[in-house]
Amino acid sequence: MEVAEPQLHLVTIDHTGDVGMLNLLENGETKIGTIASPSAAATDGRYVFAGTPKGTEIIDSGVWTWDHGDHFHYYRAAPAVLGTVLGRGTATVSTGMLSTAGGTGLFFPESGDAVLLDNAALSKGEIRERFRVQLPAHEGVAVPLGEGAVVTTPDAAGRPAALQYYDGGGKALEGARADCPEARGSIVTRVAGVVGCSDGAVLITLQGETPSLEKVPYPEGTSASPAVKFDARKGRPTVAGVGSSPGVWLLNTRQRAWQWMPTAVPMLRAAAVDDQKGHVVTLDAEGRVHVYVAKTGAEVGGTEPLLPKALSASSSLDAVSLTVDAQRAYLNAPAEGRVYEINFADGARIARTLSPSVHPAFVAETGR
Repeated sequence: MEVAEPQLHLVTIDHTGDVGMLNLLENGETKIGTIASPSAAATDGRYVFAGTPKGTEIIDSGVWTWDHGDHFHYYRAAPAVLGTVLGRGTATVSTGMLSTAGGTGLFFPESGDAVLLDNAALSKGEIRERFRVQLPAHEGVAVPLGEGAVVTTPDAAGRPAALQYYDGGGKALEGARADCPEARGSIVTRVAGVVGCSDGAVLITLQGETPSLEKVPYPEGTSASPAVKFDARKGRPTVAGVGSSPGVWLLNTRQRAWQWMPTAVPMLRAAAVDDQKGHVVTLDAEGRVHVYVAKTGAEVGGTEPLLPKALSASSSLDAVSLTVDAQRAYLNAPAEGRVYEINFADGARIARTLSPSVHPAFVAETGR
């Protein structure tokens, strides 16, 4: 059903696998169901992909946005637990721009299975694999592109070293390959898919029906560590990446350009809002949220430490997520049982402290 405004919700999953939804507009809560005990969660803005001992279990929040580029449509349907994609190890999930078209890529590191799911089938409640390609076990990614996906391939030591495009039938396309040493981290923007490499990033696009894998190297003379995780407001062309150095990489996928933004301390998470003012929201190792302006690198807001319990338990820290949309950032504090709603445009002011009835061991913002 089409509705007039985005139906923003937080999907929360507790350690036992209970799943709930918190309506951010009305504050009402809904219990969706139960999955196996989760170890990770990812979202495309509609579905939540939860890593469990069974594989990857898929939850349909029933709220999503269709991005037409110059305008948006908003939809709502009944939420449900859809089922499981089997595989060994916690899968790396790479999502596309649209939840009802294209595909979603999963890579299972222990079995080496690269799986491409059909999003049109998912929108009808069916889990359908377009392909399942078996590769040597490694920490890989499968990034959707058109009807197929770009998948990492390892070197002799089992490290991801190159990218190969597979069509919708799981066939490797000759000539659609690029070197990407120590490939790690992926995101899809309105402009291109991104996979991080030790020497830069590969931008993945379609030229007509032909896949293009273009390397964007880091600037010459840089001493900053490579980005290993990327995040941004959904669909925006500029993405933020963090590594081990104190600072944040910003990659403008439209301009094919990197910017290094130094910070006083290393960051655990960073997300580019890519709004008119160029806000970048980060989380440091002491649990503080910071807000910067990308153009100048100036810090324009920050919070007190928000994760005192999570910082004392590495398992809780791994589950901490930082999500941004056009107006707010959301930080889950799983050990504290809270989710902080942060107004990044107002000096990182905490707008609300949310305490969902389903404990937020893992949190995903949907309806975006």
